[in-house]
Amino acid sequence: MEKAEVKGPIEGEVQVVAFKLRDEEYGFDILNVKEIKGLTDIARVPFASDFIKGVINLRGSVLPVIDLKRRLALMDTPYTSDTRIIIVKSDEIEVGMIVDAVTEVITLKKEHIDEVKAVSNERSHFIRGIGKMNDRLIIMLNLEEIIGIVDEAK
Repeated sequence: MEKAEVKGPIEGEVQVVAFKLRDEEYGFDILNVKEIKGLTDIARVPFASDFIKGVINLRGSVLPVIDLKRRLALMDTPYTSDTRIIIVKSDEIEVGMIVDAVTEVITLKKEHIDEVKAVSNERSHFIRGIGKMNDRLIIMLNLEEIIGIVDEAK
Protein backbone atom coordinates (compact mmCIF):
# COMPACT_ATOMS: atom_id res chain seq x y z
CA MET A 1 0.00 0.00 0.00
CA GLU A 2 1.45 3.37 -1.03
CA LYS A 3 1.64 6.15 1.45
CA ALA A 4 -0.39 9.23 0.49
CA GLU A 5 1.74 12.27 -0.11
CA VAL A 6 0.86 15.19 2.13
CA LYS A 7 0.91 18.37 0.13
CA GLY A 8 1.92 21.60 1.78
CA PRO A 9 1.30 25.10 0.54
CA ILE A 10 2.42 25.87 -2.99
CA GLU A 11 5.86 27.49 -3.22
CA GLY A 12 5.47 31.24 -2.93
CA GLU A 13 2.45 30.98 -0.62
CA VAL A 14 2.10 31.02 3.13
CA GLN A 15 -0.81 29.75 5.20
CA VAL A 16 -1.79 32.05 8.03
CA VAL A 17 -4.02 31.63 11.08
CA ALA A 18 -5.89 34.94 11.09
CA PHE A 19 -7.29 36.37 14.31
CA LYS A 20 -8.74 39.57 15.74
CA LEU A 21 -7.29 41.90 18.34
CA ARG A 22 -9.76 44.73 18.87
CA ASP A 23 -10.82 45.85 15.36
CA GLU A 24 -7.73 44.73 13.45
CA GLU A 25 -6.86 41.39 11.89
CA TYR A 26 -3.51 39.76 12.65
CA GLY A 27 -1.86 36.50 11.68
CA PHE A 28 0.73 33.87 12.56
CA ASP A 29 2.27 31.43 10.10
CA ILE A 30 0.32 28.19 10.47
CA LEU A 31 3.58 26.25 10.81
CA ASN A 32 4.02 27.87 14.25
CA VAL A 33 0.48 27.12 15.47
CA LYS A 34 0.03 23.88 17.43
CA GLU A 35 -3.61 24.29 18.44
CA ILE A 36 -6.40 26.71 19.23
CA LYS A 37 -8.42 26.32 22.41
CA GLY A 38 -11.12 28.15 24.28
CA LEU A 39 -10.32 30.32 27.25
CA THR A 40 -9.53 28.20 30.30
CA ASP A 41 -8.41 28.78 33.88
CA ILE A 42 -5.12 30.64 33.95
CA ALA A 43 -2.99 30.58 37.10
CA ARG A 44 -1.43 33.95 37.89
CA VAL A 45 2.33 34.08 38.30
CA PRO A 46 3.64 36.56 40.88
CA PHE A 47 6.10 39.19 39.65
CA ALA A 48 5.59 38.27 35.98
CA SER A 49 5.57 40.99 33.31
CA ASP A 50 2.18 42.67 32.94
CA PHE A 51 1.57 41.08 29.51
CA ILE A 52 2.01 37.56 30.93
CA LYS A 53 -1.47 36.54 32.02
CA GLY A 54 -0.19 33.44 33.83
CA VAL A 55 0.24 29.73 33.06
CA ILE A 56 -2.01 26.89 31.97
CA ASN A 57 -1.71 23.13 32.22
CA LEU A 58 -1.92 21.65 28.74
CA ARG A 59 -1.86 17.85 28.89
CA GLY A 60 0.72 17.84 31.68
CA SER A 61 2.87 20.69 30.32
CA VAL A 62 2.85 24.08 31.99
CA LEU A 63 2.71 26.83 29.37
CA PRO A 64 3.01 30.58 29.85
CA VAL A 65 0.09 32.58 28.46
CA ILE A 66 0.60 36.03 26.94
CA ASP A 67 -2.21 38.56 26.61
CA LEU A 68 -1.35 39.61 23.06
CA LYS A 69 -3.21 42.92 23.31
CA ARG A 70 -1.09 43.92 26.29
CA ARG A 71 2.08 42.68 24.59
CA LEU A 72 1.34 44.89 21.59
CA ALA A 73 0.30 47.84 23.80
CA LEU A 74 -3.33 47.76 22.61
CA MET A 75 -6.20 48.76 24.87
CA ASP A 76 -7.72 45.94 26.91
CA THR A 77 -11.20 44.72 26.10
CA PRO A 78 -13.26 42.20 28.08
CA TYR A 79 -12.97 38.53 27.21
CA THR A 80 -15.98 37.08 25.36
CA SER A 81 -17.18 33.66 24.25
CA ASP A 82 -15.09 34.20 21.08
CA THR A 83 -11.83 34.71 23.04
CA ARG A 84 -9.29 32.00 22.22
CA ILE A 85 -5.82 30.87 23.26
CA ILE A 86 -3.59 30.10 20.29
CA ILE A 87 -0.84 27.66 21.31
CA VAL A 88 2.25 28.54 19.27
CA LYS A 89 5.72 27.06 19.07
CA SER A 90 8.95 28.63 17.91
CA ASP A 91 12.12 26.56 18.19
CA GLU A 92 11.50 24.65 21.41
CA ILE A 93 9.45 27.37 23.13
CA GLU A 94 5.69 26.89 23.43
CA VAL A 95 3.36 29.60 24.70
CA GLY A 96 -0.31 30.47 24.62
CA MET A 97 -1.49 33.77 23.10
CA ILE A 98 -4.85 35.21 24.11
CA VAL A 99 -6.70 36.73 21.14
CA ASP A 100 -10.19 38.19 20.78
CA ALA A 101 -11.29 35.69 18.11
CA VAL A 102 -9.80 33.36 15.51
CA THR A 103 -11.27 34.18 12.11
CA GLU A 104 -9.90 31.60 9.66
CA VAL A 105 -6.91 29.99 8.01
CA ILE A 106 -6.02 31.85 4.83
CA THR A 107 -3.43 31.38 2.10
CA LEU A 108 -1.47 34.47 1.08
CA LYS A 109 0.85 34.73 -1.88
CA LYS A 110 4.25 35.93 -0.70
CA GLU A 111 4.14 38.83 -3.18
CA HIS A 112 1.00 40.04 -1.35
CA ILE A 113 2.92 40.47 1.90
CA ASP A 114 4.66 43.83 2.22
CA GLU A 115 7.52 44.41 4.61
CA VAL A 116 6.77 47.03 7.21
CA LYS A 117 8.62 50.21 6.35
CA ALA A 118 6.16 52.93 7.31
CA VAL A 119 5.94 51.87 10.93
CA SER A 120 9.00 52.57 13.00
CA ASN A 121 8.88 52.62 16.77
CA GLU A 122 10.15 50.49 19.60
CA ARG A 123 7.45 47.85 18.95
CA SER A 124 7.70 47.67 15.14
CA HIS A 125 10.01 44.65 15.43
CA PHE A 126 6.90 42.67 16.50
CA ILE A 127 5.49 43.09 12.98
CA ARG A 128 6.86 40.96 10.14
CA GLY A 129 4.73 42.46 7.37
CA ILE A 130 1.26 43.34 6.13
CA GLY A 131 -0.63 40.77 4.09
CA LYS A 132 -3.19 41.92 1.53
CA MET A 133 -6.10 39.75 0.49
CA ASN A 134 -8.91 41.33 -1.50
CA ASP A 135 -9.91 44.35 0.63
CA ARG A 136 -8.48 42.91 3.87
CA LEU A 137 -5.19 43.73 5.58
CA ILE A 138 -3.64 41.12 7.87
CA ILE A 139 -0.83 42.28 10.14
CA MET A 140 1.71 39.46 10.17
CA LEU A 141 3.32 39.17 13.60
CA ASN A 142 6.92 38.22 14.28
CA LEU A 143 6.43 35.36 16.73
CA GLU A 144 10.11 35.04 17.57
CA GLU A 145 10.30 38.68 18.71
CA ILE A 146 7.11 38.43 20.75
CA ILE A 147 8.29 35.27 22.51
CA GLY A 148 11.98 36.21 22.67
CA ILE A 149 11.42 38.89 25.28
CA VAL A 150 9.40 36.42 27.37
CA ASP A 151 12.47 34.19 27.26
CA GLU A 152 14.65 37.00 28.63
CA ALA A 153 12.18 37.67 31.48
CA LYS A 154 12.74 34.17 32.93
